[in-house]
Amino acid sequence: QVHLAESGGGLVQPGGSLRLSCAASSTSALGAIGWFRQAPGKEREGLSSITVRDGKTFYKDSVKGRFTISRDNAKNTVFLQMNNLKPEDTAMYYCAAATDATPLFHIAKMRTRSYDYWGQGTQVTVSS
Repeated sequence: QVHLAESGGGLVQPGGSLRLSCAASSTSALGAIGWFRQAPGKEREGLSSITVRDGKTFYKDSVKGRFTISRDNAKNTVFLQMNNLKPEDTAMYYCAAATDATPLFHIAKMRTRSYDYWGQGTQVTVSS
């Protein structure tokens, strides 16, 4: 069992930045960690993911150039730097982990069913 804990959410004005953190209890059996979000009334969507071993990164088209995922393997932590935030970025943000048995294709697609462990989420609100 892997436990994930997100932090770093909050209220930010449009155009502002936030850095989310996802601390994992262990990454030894993980293939990747990804970031997802869910706005009220909408489906959960994948934003970005990073492989644990070699740091390959994947992004949803709508966040490319604004969001950057990174990892600190020594601290079992993955970050999501979010810049130029917009009101439509308002959502609950979750990190999730896929095991090392998950094919890279599924990790890249960031389908929720491909990720086995989920954090509790951190709220991001973009508003003036």
